[in-house]
Amino acid sequence: MNIQKDFLIPFVGLKLGKHQFDYQIDKKFFEGFEFDEYNDVNIKVELVLDKKSTMLELAFKHKGTVNVPCDLTGEEFDLPIKGKLNLIVKFGDAFNNENDELLILPHGEFQVDVAQYIYEMIVLSVPSKRVHPGVKDGTLKTEAIEKLNELAPKEQHKEEENNDPRWDKLKQLLTDK
Repeated sequence: MNIQKDFLIPFVGLKLGKHQFDYQIDKKFFEGFEFDEYNDVNIKVELVLDKKSTMLELAFKHKGTVNVPCDLTGEEFDLPIKGKLNLIVKFGDAFNNENDELLILPHGEFQVDVAQYIYEMIVLSVPSKRVHPGVKDGTLKTEAIEKLNELAPKEQHKEEENNDPRWDKLKQLLTDK
């Protein structure tokens, strides 16, 4: 798959120090992971690779929008997201990615694949409950909102009128001191 080749960083030819890589993430990126929960994606990822003599430090930052349906109304909207991820790459006898913040590559490896880390960073930055901003501030007018308002429980101000007189004497005990 061609999209994966873009996320392979050959670090062997790089000098010691910091190197920046920029990625523009769209819906095709998520199709490669067979993830279709987002209608549209527009995210910019900045990756700073700090090459040191015995390890690599990767600092990911992302900012952009994902188009998702609102959990309350079903209306699609662009949800702004942003986040960070720091990853340390060390070298050892065998490949090990069990730790979220540490990746161990076998000696002799010459490139690192960052696609999985970008995917996880973006998916984890999207909140589990997605509410349209128009619902929060009351500006969104849809059939679903109107129906929810219609079915909302009505406030009962007539509570005191429907009192049982048998409780009145007990209430006096609380007020008489």
